Amino acid sequence: MRSALPKVLHPVAGNSMLGHVIHSARQLEPQRIHVVIGHGADEVRKRLAADDLNFVLQDKQLGTGHAVAQAVPFITADTVLILYGDVPLIEVDTLQRLLKHAAPQQLGLLTVELDDPTGYGRIVRDEAGNVAAIVEQKDANEAERAIKEGNTGILTLPFAHLADWMSRLSNNNAQGEYYLTDVIAMAVSDGLAVATEHPHDAMEVQGANDRKQLAELERHYQWREGRRLMAQGVTLRDPARFDVRGEVTVGRDVLIDINVILEGRVVIEDDVVIGPNCVIKDSTLRKGVVIKANSHIDGAVLGEGSDAGPFARLRPGTRLEARAHVGNFVELKNAHLGEDAKAGHLTYLGDAEVGARTNIGAGTITCNYDGANKWKTVLGEDVFIGSNNSLVAPVDILDGSTTAAGSTITSTVDKSQLAVGRARQKNIDGWKRPEKIKKA
Repeated sequence: MRSALPKVLHPVAGNSMLGHVIHSARQLEPQRIHVVIGHGADEVRKRLAADDLNFVLQDKQLGTGHAVAQAVPFITADTVLILYGDVPLIEVDTLQRLLKHAAPQQLGLLTVELDDPTGYGRIVRDEAGNVAAIVEQKDANEAERAIKEGNTGILTLPFAHLADWMSRLSNNNAQGEYYLTDVIAMAVSDGLAVATEHPHDAMEVQGANDRKQLAELERHYQWREGRRLMAQGVTLRDPARFDVRGEVTVGRDVLIDINVILEGRVVIEDDVVIGPNCVIKDSTLRKGVVIKANSHIDGAVLGEGSDAGPFARLRPGTRLEARAHVGNFVELKNAHLGEDAKAGHLTYLGDAEVGARTNIGAGTITCNYDGANKWKTVLGEDVFIGSNNSLVAPVDILDGSTTAAGSTITSTVDKSQLAVGRARQKNIDGWKRPEKIKKA
């Protein structure tokens, strides 16, 4: 990877490759997940530490069999499933199908048919079609290299035999490593059956050893997520220009334009429209929401029929009630807009409570931070805030009141009052504009 970052921590769709594998494993509800770590062990442990993970250190990288052997003393389950930290696209359905082959006297092996199996161990079968062994490419003869069925390395096996097989592994091979694949021939020799299962597509078991392969995994993941969303009723203007980096729940008749990024946990209800070049993160968009072009929505909840943008930024803690409107170049942080409230343009509202039908004029800001503490601005219902206002928190502006354009509001405005907080204008006759000093 030519990187200081351990390979398994390189991201695909916003999550590390190992993080994807662990996520899939968790959905199988295992007794325990053992993560064998070597290069960059401290960083891997730091990034992914969790109560359900047992990190096992492999001091020397002596092969896949040696790696599994390090975990054997910690295993208590009857059935063991072996996964790989750099194979992030493995699907839960595939693993569930593989686990159906688990039995006290049987192994389940995931294999894949490839036009070009270069780099893969070959599945050697006997005359009856049963798996007899796996031969790594560097140890394979010409006939074995012609085999198209490759070993993915993913398998399930009975723990009762595992310790014995690990003790019998040898590094007498071209790599000088202890191959986990040798377990297959041992199992056959010991009278166990080897059942095979196959992934939905070859990319599901593709690993990444360089940046090119990492990019291929990214694109395939996005293609897969795009197909999933379209099947649920989403129109993607161009699935090739769309990215999911988290968990997305969608309704029907959703329209998503190009270059949209969905991050974290995103809920999108029916009839939502998202314009081009938007980022939606950890947010909920209720029915009929419209997000216009180039908007950034993070940690917000947008009520039914509300809209934002273009060029709107809604930061964490923002809530829009039904039909609230946030226009272009408006930034909200920890702000609540009531039903039909409007902040049309060029406005910042932070730590603010805005009542129903209140209108915020252009150029308005809430001065919510005094350099040490945050303070709240409360606007009642049917309030009209004039353009270019500075609302110095803490301050309350009550129902039906109005503030004049260009005002700085520092104290409570009672119901239905007009507040004017600006310097008195002076017009000076005979004013001479400064003249430019001529250089000598």
